[in-house]
Amino acid sequence: MSQAATASTPPAPALATAAERPPSVAVRARDVLACEWTKFRAVRSTYWTLLVAIATPICFSAFIAFALSSGPATSPAPDPLLPGLLSLEYAVLAVSVLGVLTFSSEYSTGLIRTTFAAVPRRRVVLAAKAAVIGAVTLAAGEVVAFVSFFAAQAVLHRHHQGVSLSHPGVPGAVLADGILLCVCALLGVALGAIIRHTAGGIAAAVAVIVLPSITAVLPAPWNDRISRFTLLEAARQVTVLHPGTTLFAPAISLLVLLAWPAAALLAAALLITGRDT
Repeated sequence: MSQAATASTPPAPALATAAERPPSVAVRARDVLACEWTKFRAVRSTYWTLLVAIATPICFSAFIAFALSSGPATSPAPDPLLPGLLSLEYAVLAVSVLGVLTFSSEYSTGLIRTTFAAVPRRRVVLAAKAAVIGAVTLAAGEVVAFVSFFAAQAVLHRHHQGVSLSHPGVPGAVLADGILLCVCALLGVALGAIIRHTAGGIAAAVAVIVLPSITAVLPAPWNDRISRFTLLEAARQVTVLHPGTTLFAPAISLLVLLAWPAAALLAAALLITGRDT
C-alpha cells in the first residue's frame, strides 16, 4: 500500500520556475537607476540648483560678450567663444554642489544605510548616482552651451566680432562647454562619496576646480607646464576658437579634462567599499 502511494506521488520539480529565478543584471541595473532617479527628483533643492546652473550662464554670456566687445578699438578682438566659457563660472559651482549633495545628503540623514542595505554592492550605487547626475548635467550643459553661444554671438555680431555655428572648430568647442558642467558634477559626486560631509565636500570641490588655477601666476615656463594639467585651463583649451600655443592641443586637453572626474570616481570606488556607513 505504501509503495503504491509513493509511486503515485508526483516528483518535485527539479528546476525553479521562471518567477523564482533571480533578476538579470540588466533588470537590477534598471531598478537601481530608477531608484536613484526618483531620489534625485524628490529633492526640491535639485530644481533650484539646476535653475541657477542654467539661467546664470545664459544671462551672463550676453553681458560678458558686450563687455569684451566694448573695449578700445586699438585692442585686439577677444576670442568669440570666450564669453561662453566665462559665463559658466556660477554654473560650474552649482553643479559641483549638486554632485556633492547626491552622496553627502544621504550620509547626513542616515538614508545611506538603507541604500546600501538594498544594494550591497556600493560601487553599483556610485555608478548609478554618477550616471543619473552625469546624464542630467550633460543635457543641461549642452542646452546652456548652445543658448549662451547664440546669445553671445548676437551681441558680438553687432561689433563685427561674432562667428557662426558652421565656422570650423566652433561646434566642437560649444559641445565642450556643455561637457564642462558634466565633468564638474561628476567630480562633485566623487568628492561627496569620499568625504561624506556636505560642507567638506563642497569646499573640496571648489578647491580642486579653482585653486590649481593659481599656477598661472608662477614664473615662466613653469606656469604653462603645470597649468596645462589643471581642469579650468584644459577646459579653456577645448572651448575657445584660438587655443593657447604653450598648452596642450585641444584633443589632449580634452583627455586631461575627462581625467579629473575619472580619477576622482576611481578613488571613490576604491574607498567606498572599505568603509563603514
